[in-house]
Amino acid sequence: MELFWHRRDLRIADNVGLAAAADRDAVAPVFVFDPGVLAHASDVRVRRLLDGLESLRAAYRDRGSDLLVARGDPAAVLPTVAEGLDAERVVWNRDYSGLARERDAAVRRALAAAGVAREAHHDRVLHDPDSIRTNAGDPYAVYSYYWKKWRDRGKDAPAPAPEGSDLVDGNDLDARAASVPEAADANVAVGDLPTPADLGFAEPDAAVGPAGTEAARERLEGFLAEDVFAYEDDRDHPAREGTSRLSTFLKYGEIGVREVYAATEEAMAAAADRPEDDAEGNVEEFQAQLAWGEFYTQVLFHDPSVVTENYKEYEEGIDWRDDPEEIAAWKRGETGYPIVDAGMRQLREEAYMYNRVRMIVASFLTKDLLADWRHGYDHFRERLADHDTANDNGGWQWAASTGTDAQPYFRIFNPMTQGERYDPDAEYISKYVPELRGVDPEIVHGWHECSRTQRANAAPEYPEPIVDHSSRREAALAMYKRARGEDPEE
Repeated sequence: MELFWHRRDLRIADNVGLAAAADRDAVAPVFVFDPGVLAHASDVRVRRLLDGLESLRAAYRDRGSDLLVARGDPAAVLPTVAEGLDAERVVWNRDYSGLARERDAAVRRALAAAGVAREAHHDRVLHDPDSIRTNAGDPYAVYSYYWKKWRDRGKDAPAPAPEGSDLVDGNDLDARAASVPEAADANVAVGDLPTPADLGFAEPDAAVGPAGTEAARERLEGFLAEDVFAYEDDRDHPAREGTSRLSTFLKYGEIGVREVYAATEEAMAAAADRPEDDAEGNVEEFQAQLAWGEFYTQVLFHDPSVVTENYKEYEEGIDWRDDPEEIAAWKRGETGYPIVDAGMRQLREEAYMYNRVRMIVASFLTKDLLADWRHGYDHFRERLADHDTANDNGGWQWAASTGTDAQPYFRIFNPMTQGERYDPDAEYISKYVPELRGVDPEIVHGWHECSRTQRANAAPEYPEPIVDHSSRREAALAMYKRARGEDPEE
């Protein structure tokens, strides 16, 4: 018997480690609620994790098996579970954050000490984060060069899904689980999922959306049927809902990245019949988003300190303003800048935000409020269902001009211009900012220029801008110049 340890791969299909284990022997799947990981979790993500596990459990039950569920330090739990089940080997798929690598190293040592074989597989991304380097052998710090190599390299086909006969029968699994030594305090059960309260979390206010492989496939199929062919333009306009909305499914590994990429290649073939739409270019633009995720994964892999430290250091350091009242208004979606507030309220209601809007709200926090990007990263980590350490950190450091391939410090988003350009009819804004429903889009996008009387007449409950963009832009330029050791007056 082989014990497969699920982590960020809550699926049966296109699961490299699970397929390898099933190719050798019957597999018993296990998920361990690790207190070291839960210490960095949130109400939203725990709820979404449990939903994904429920779907995974159902998939195993459909095949006549079940899911082992345990709680505790995996380095203590897994050797004990392997012993109780008489498993020959523990198999898992690699994760690439510093925390995950430290955890996995501890598990390997514990299994070796217990005399249990162990095996880790490359599964989470299409290309191992150490496999694409510059010609000089260094990790890439510029996406465009990374993308060219990523694009041109071959991609593995999806891994085969195990059949029911490849899995330990559910009744047998239940009987074997009873043999796990009680002294291990592993809290092992078959198919018994905890509630958020059991894990020390509350039910979130946000609607976290559907979970599981079938929901992911349905979303992917619908997106690739039509929306992908207009992706490059539509993805920046939140009212058009032209994005794939796959990020949460990919975050929990409910659909394999090889399956997603293979589907995009089928869409690329179909795009040949739509040359007038530049359909192939749009499909490639979506593939490039997969590459962005892998680019940031390799940044985190080679430099785990970026989670808390600037990737790019400034000579004098950045003197962030960090006004607590302004940061609090940003979190509430009450800045008086409509596109910013719409994004922050969507985050609160749906545990999600469109990518273009993420860029806008991040720029506003760091360049208009002059607040440290870590305030925004922490808030996103708390609120986003699709929070991914590598992607979120990369995005926040890009906005703050402290990261790899970052936006130059002197390019500062104008939140009013961004709103007018990407939500011209204020449809997205009206959806999430009810105070502005029915207000003329010209007034919405010109809110910063309206008089108090105009604002009172148009939307008396919506706040005035908490800062003046033009003056804060100048303050931001001066702040970054000082950080660079330059005279801010020049």
